[in-house]
Amino acid sequence: MTISIQDPDGHELPPGERGEICVVGPAVFTGYLANDEANARSFRDGWFRTGDLGVLDERGMLFITGRASDMYISGGSNIDPREVEEKILAHPQVQAVGVVGAPDADWGEVGYAVAVVDDDLSAEELLAWCRESMARYKAPKLVHLVDRLPTTAYGKVTTPVLRDLLVAAGRWPDGAVR
Repeated sequence: MTISIQDPDGHELPPGERGEICVVGPAVFTGYLANDEANARSFRDGWFRTGDLGVLDERGMLFITGRASDMYISGGSNIDPREVEEKILAHPQVQAVGVVGAPDADWGEVGYAVAVVDDDLSAEELLAWCRESMARYKAPKLVHLVDRLPTTAYGKVTTPVLRDLLVAAGRWPDGAVR
């Protein structure tokens, strides 16, 4: 199997640059049965687009960093929730965090963070820290504190479970489609 890290236009990226993981080879399936639309989305120039994001290092080792479907676009910039989560986790009082893109009238989408923090850290304090510690356009617009992050039946924190939690808490934008 051959692996290529590609930009949104299908150009191969050099080692160390992050993009979509694309694969080709005899172990890759040939397509979806009777589903031309899915095939058109999933294949480009013979490469299968996995939907995963990653980086190849100089030795050719693959590091999977996230899912393309989790990215959101804020003011024309692609934002990777995992990158924002890693930055927030650098705060010494943050135990766990999940970030999801939410609709926004001004920016298209903005980040909403759901975080588990030490008792003496407020959502406002964490939000202020985010605005000081990362590019303003990447900082979440909202921080919602919880006792534990929601998970799927498989124990994973996913975009849909974060959205559902924010909707149930009344924190999702009014009238926004999930």
